[in-house]
Amino acid sequence: MTNSTGKAFSNAEKQRRYRSKQKQSGKKELRGYLTPEALACYNEIQDKTDWNDSLLISNAIRLMYAAHKCGQVGLLYSWLTEHKR
Repeated sequence: MTNSTGKAFSNAEKQRRYRSKQKQSGKKELRGYLTPEALACYNEIQDKTDWNDSLLISNAIRLMYAAHKCGQVGLLYSWLTEHKR
């Protein structure tokens, strides 16, 4: 990839442009660290679905939102606690 002067873009510039395009398309970058329990759940879901990180996180948030709207967050959290997940 080159800029208007014919020089190649640095990796940092490519990343900045990529992130800018993602923001313009309405996407938001999320970062965080997974607990060992969450990582085990992540690995199992990823193996079964072949979802990439973006799709997995997006669906996890949407499912959590649905559980919240249906009043099921407490029930699901209790299940996770009881099953050490």
